[in-house]
Amino acid sequence: MFSDTANPPSPARATAGFPWAGYLLGFALGGFFDGILLHQVLQWHHLLSAVESSAVQDIRVQILADGLFHAAMYLVAAGGLWALWRSRRRFAEPGADRLLFANALIGFGVWHILDGVLSHWILGIHRIRMDSATPLLWDLLWFVVFGVAVVAVGWRLRRGGGAGGGGAGGGRAAPVALTLAVLISGPVAALPPPGVTTVMVLFKPGTTVPDVFAAVAAVDGRTVWQDPSGQFWAIDLGEKGNPRALYRHGALLVSNTLLPTGCLDWFRT
Repeated sequence: MFSDTANPPSPARATAGFPWAGYLLGFALGGFFDGILLHQVLQWHHLLSAVESSAVQDIRVQILADGLFHAAMYLVAAGGLWALWRSRRRFAEPGADRLLFANALIGFGVWHILDGVLSHWILGIHRIRMDSATPLLWDLLWFVVFGVAVVAVGWRLRRGGGAGGGGAGGGRAAPVALTLAVLISGPVAALPPPGVTTVMVLFKPGTTVPDVFAAVAAVDGRTVWQDPSGQFWAIDLGEKGNPRALYRHGALLVSNTLLPTGCLDWFRT
């Protein structure tokens, strides 16, 4: 009598996550937006670029930090997609599109507010534009334009009322658009910047230097850098190189799924 089959969740409980779907998807898109624009296209900062500790400046630590950041955004996005699927009964309700889009804008803006307050000013792990003589100006500009202003627009849209969708399938436009945005921007945020052909490769324990050179030769690449352990290498694949092929030659992890490798320029001496 206490089983879920005997007492299925009520429709109200099943659709209760609809507002959170928007918040979570918008928050994840905010993280992906930063990864694509600031890390890849503009290459203005790295996640831990303002941390001066020599241990943190180790490229392996930097890659781990960026990987954890992307993993966290994927988890948030997955949570948003799950909440969206669970509350799909609400898609046809009048105003569903408006509410979902408004909540996504709020989530997007909250990401930038949280990033500004926590990452830029409290923890100080990076600034928006590390090479600027006035980093605070860029921090404030980003905080206001992509944080406060976007939250204000989302809040106004949420409070504006009126039917933003609904009816015969009309309320499905925003869910479909947000789902596609997350599914596209997530992988794009993990790609290296355009024109960068260097990838960071972690080889399996026990891989010898001759094994690494054999792997590099198999993909027509060249070695650029290695760490003292001999397990972690920077490999230039050229314009036509296929990083996935390295997995067939002992690679445990290829970093174009974790780190915009254009940031390697910051670590060259």
